[in-house]
Amino acid sequence: MTHKAGFVNIIGNPNVGKSTLMNALVGEKLSIITAKAQTTRHRILGIVNDENHQVIFSDTPGIIKPAYELQNSMMDFVKSAFDDADVLIYMVEVGEKELKNEAFFKRIIHSEIPVILLLNKIDKSSQDEVEEKIEYWKNKVPNAFVYVISALEKFNVDSVFTKIIELLPQAPAFYPKDQLTDKPERFFVNEKIREKILTHYKKEIPYAIEVETEEFFEEENIIKIRAVIMVERDTQKGIIIGHKGMAIKRVGTEARKDLEIFFDKKVFLELYVKVNKNWRSNDRQLKRFGYKD
Repeated sequence: MTHKAGFVNIIGNPNVGKSTLMNALVGEKLSIITAKAQTTRHRILGIVNDENHQVIFSDTPGIIKPAYELQNSMMDFVKSAFDDADVLIYMVEVGEKELKNEAFFKRIIHSEIPVILLLNKIDKSSQDEVEEKIEYWKNKVPNAFVYVISALEKFNVDSVFTKIIELLPQAPAFYPKDQLTDKPERFFVNEKIREKILTHYKKEIPYAIEVETEEFFEEENIIKIRAVIMVERDTQKGIIIGHKGMAIKRVGTEARKDLEIFFDKKVFLELYVKVNKNWRSNDRQLKRFGYKD
């Protein structure tokens, strides 16, 4: 039997459910998920293998109009997803009518590779509204295969996966068959901590932080981790730490519990906070954190 393999890249506006979909397709929580926009900053691969297929899913940042250098880098990840896709998944939710970037939208409707348009969160809409939206998107993106799904409830996700397998080109595996992602362990430590900060802090704070794992020691029965939360200003440092250190303690406790599930091992997690002024607009810092080549 011939082997099929390829890159299936997921794009769309912020908060449409791209990360939830990838986690459902891969069967692992690789992408962090919160109710806030711009939760995903990097392009994250999740790899699904069997004997005859290798599907390389790619979660990307939500499409926005960049306001600072970090956001420019995030949109570069989206551009790269157009460049190497074998199948493009364009994800929308009931109620939205356009992509927040017209140039990206034109690339979708003029795409020479297969496009699957997923209408997500249909569990929140009436049957009539869903049918109306299906017709709307079939007219708007006539080159796409249109599916309705609920990524959160995993409704119709299997049908989408079957279609993806059908559309994949014949090719050998790009990665070893036992590999789940392209990211190192430290990346997922950083993301789990950042997820808790997105969940518990308001306004600008979650967007002004970056997390860096400085030490990761795996022993037989425990993983010992030391991570630093970078902020841009001294006032933000105080907010992250909180009264008597209670805020950062909550972040650490919740992140540790998630990491113990992720690594299936006991975790000891130490968190520190440092000021790294204006890192979001600093090319050298953005390279250091993996946002630029």
